[in-house]
Amino acid sequence: MTRKFDFLVIGSGIAGISFALKACRYGKVALLSKSSLDNSNTAYAQGGIAAVTYSPDSFEKHIADTLNAGDGHCDLAAVEKVIKEAPEQIDELLSWGIDFDRDEKGKFDLHKEGGHSEFRILHHKDNTGFEIQQALIRKLRSEKNIEVFENYFAIEILTQHHLGEVVTMHTPNIECYGAYVLNQETNHIHTFLSKVTLLATGGIGSVYATTTNPDVATGDGIAMVHRARGVISDMEFVQFHPTALYHPGERPTFLITEAIRGYGAVLRTQDGREFMHKYDERGSLAPRDIVARAIDNEMKTRGHDYVFLDVTHKDAKETKKHFPNIYKKCLELGVDITKDYIPVSPTQHYLCGGIAVDLNARSSINRLYAAGECSCTGLHGANRLASNSLIEAIVYADAAVKDAVKYIGTYTWNELIPDWDDEGTKLPEEMVLITQSFREVEQIMSTYVGIVRSNLRLKRAMSRLEILFKETEDLFDRSVVSRELCELRNVISVAYLIIKHALRRKESRGLHYTVDYPKRMNRGEYRE
Repeated sequence: MTRKFDFLVIGSGIAGISFALKACRYGKVALLSKSSLDNSNTAYAQGGIAAVTYSPDSFEKHIADTLNAGDGHCDLAAVEKVIKEAPEQIDELLSWGIDFDRDEKGKFDLHKEGGHSEFRILHHKDNTGFEIQQALIRKLRSEKNIEVFENYFAIEILTQHHLGEVVTMHTPNIECYGAYVLNQETNHIHTFLSKVTLLATGGIGSVYATTTNPDVATGDGIAMVHRARGVISDMEFVQFHPTALYHPGERPTFLITEAIRGYGAVLRTQDGREFMHKYDERGSLAPRDIVARAIDNEMKTRGHDYVFLDVTHKDAKETKKHFPNIYKKCLELGVDITKDYIPVSPTQHYLCGGIAVDLNARSSINRLYAAGECSCTGLHGANRLASNSLIEAIVYADAAVKDAVKYIGTYTWNELIPDWDDEGTKLPEEMVLITQSFREVEQIMSTYVGIVRSNLRLKRAMSRLEILFKETEDLFDRSVVSRELCELRNVISVAYLIIKHALRRKESRGLHYTVDYPKRMNRGEYRE
């Protein structure tokens, strides 16, 4: 079956839904969710959304904090764009019914997180992402010009290559005409033709053994663009959140929001000693890359599996008020955070790299845009400043709509796209092999491509990954398509890109730390 839409949105988090809500004013929109609408990275974002609201905060301060966290690798134009456009986008979220906490005077009750010099984090208790997601879904359901497809999985984007041209960000030599999509309920593959396509497929957490991301975070958009020969950037910068609740076997790992450290929580070793001031004068409020490496070092030096986060010195009533979900979750495990230390350890949380896009959210593939965690805008640089991701997603989704509507009147559907051809394929004989290969990727990445890296570890990871790649591509060529098999292909592609980009960076910068090149290069330096 072939379906035609003006706009095709692949992904149902804040980037995808906000794009759809704005694009539906200009044409018919299809929004694909490979699971249910409420199962996205957005829904798992606890901390909040960063924006300048009140004095003494300012755009200049927020820009400076973002650049500092990004460790010299941010795109200044992207940083200025997101931060200066943030207040307008916050107003639109409010108009869509999203509720942020306020004080008794009606002003926003702002939080402060690591790397921020001022209180600027808007939040809804400690489940901000869930509140945003639910409000967006309610708004989405009310729009008649948007057709929602839940449990529809995008297998590949539909592209046409113009041979002889060089792939760059400024002269796209590839065009996107939609996607092949698997209906998971019927197992039929549909052709979705579109004039404009937005990838908003979220993160890559399933590439690692432990992550705060939901299971749907398999890097699908990045992998599809990579296979289509689009430009992918900065994949070496994988952010590990310093404080995930230590509870072995739970997936996704429960996040202990950074806002709790902004509130006053202190990191301690298992013997009760505070340790962060050994690593940074900002202590427990240092940027995430510094805190994660410090915790990792303390754990390895002492042979421990976790450290503690201490909020027992704060007022118990206020703690319960600000962090009700964290309080409830920890209490279920026998930890009363008003009296007991919280066991925490770093875990994969966010990807700063992804599909390279310009200030209009255009990818290197014509008619294809990307927004949210699957994209690389240059805002985060080598390390994301806490709570900058949600605001980036809606700012770039807005930019994508504004750019796309300028040209959509000149676009037509490509009627020559063939139907999916699976002749000669059959069901895989052993699904257990797919599951086992998936676990092997997770173990390879967690063991060799984590917080601290080396050339030896990276090369070992690559050699083991190559075996899995060949086995999986052979299986894909001769098998009936399934979501599980496609996700395995995607995590292998993403893992490959992370390792490849990490090997290419001959320095330590931000989230990429290698023992072979522990120093950051100065501007103008180059290492073979």
